[in-house]
Amino acid sequence: MAAAHEGEAGDDFIEPSEVLAVVDDDGDMPMDGEDDDEDIMDEINGDDMAEGDEDVYEDTSFSHFGAHEGSVFAVAAHPTQPLAVSGGEDDLGYIWNLEDGEVIVKLTGHSDSVTSVGWSSDGELVSTGGMDGKVRVWRRVKRGAAEGKEVWKTWEFLTELTGPDEVMWLKWHPRGSVLLAGSNDSTVWLWQLPSGNTMQVLASHAGPVNAGCFTPDGKKVLTGSDTLLLTTPTSDAPLLKLSPADGRFALEDGITALAVNASNTLAVVGGADGSVRVVSLGKGDVVGSLEGHGEGESIEGVAWMEYAGTEVAVTGGTDGKVCVWDLSTMRLRITLEHQDAVTSIHPHPAPSSYLLTTSSADKTLRTWDVRTGAVVREHKGHHGPVLGASLGVIDGHVVVVSAGDDGACLAFTTE
Repeated sequence: MAAAHEGEAGDDFIEPSEVLAVVDDDGDMPMDGEDDDEDIMDEINGDDMAEGDEDVYEDTSFSHFGAHEGSVFAVAAHPTQPLAVSGGEDDLGYIWNLEDGEVIVKLTGHSDSVTSVGWSSDGELVSTGGMDGKVRVWRRVKRGAAEGKEVWKTWEFLTELTGPDEVMWLKWHPRGSVLLAGSNDSTVWLWQLPSGNTMQVLASHAGPVNAGCFTPDGKKVLTGSDTLLLTTPTSDAPLLKLSPADGRFALEDGITALAVNASNTLAVVGGADGSVRVVSLGKGDVVGSLEGHGEGESIEGVAWMEYAGTEVAVTGGTDGKVCVWDLSTMRLRITLEHQDAVTSIHPHPAPSSYLLTTSSADKTLRTWDVRTGAVVREHKGHHGPVLGASLGVIDGHVVVVSAGDDGACLAFTTE
């Protein structure tokens, strides 16, 4: 029952069944304000929220990891095992069990926030990158010949890689033990593991390198600052260069996200101004401009999806929109919406390659069917913005693990 407010007609009545106790009025107790009455009713009802507040807490996760002391900035699920690695504001990384949240290994050695994490393609190596400029790598210690969950519980520190001023992102080679990192000092670094030897330092950018990746075939490297560069892992000489001086390409305030299609022919590049360009990697030219996000709304995620013989590009922005693009026509196919900024986008593998999971500053993640735009599942449990996510596999089922500004990592089923 809501408390009566000042100035209301007082039409609410107390039923006999609602009386908790009868207290005689001896005339000596001063009456407090009605705010105190509302506080008492909130306590009786077990509700600390103001009347009309719809932000009711709900947790749909099956696993919770809360060892971080501060925001969790990055998370990555292991490619084959029920493990995750996370990094946070507390200058620490952790390897932990996705199924029950058990800590496997604490990853130490950073002196500033850990903002990037990742697994090698075979899952034998794991890396952390920090605002301190360090990249640290651990490897699995195999115990006995038998393969099983227990052999993934022992990890040893392998090496520390230095060079960048501040690590902006880390990406492992799609097949080999080569690690790629972008820095705020305009450089891009490649290291060979397990030796830790520097393969190449790419120094052709003129500003912070905000985004980068290997092409899916592993033969080239695509990186973006305010300029887009395509190089090989062994040479700094650009195979492709598009800068703000190229009128059709120019993205105000720089590149924020990029991705290359499975055939290594096209890249979709998003900018801080909300613009999206489609670039032919073979021709070295812009072949399309995609307008669907709000002006000045940064593109925070780009991905490619293939289903039913169709290839589409997906972009997510700070305007809360997830745009699905048909690149055969360069038209917007469908728009999916969060209530706040989209922070990451994750296409599902076959046979459910029509599914997409997104994370958002609206405290939720959502799994969508991009064929229809329907929400398959909404994943709740965070008390603050979800800063990132990753897809993993448990017993053949795709799960999503999240990194929260509230200091928690949560794991959810997606189907």
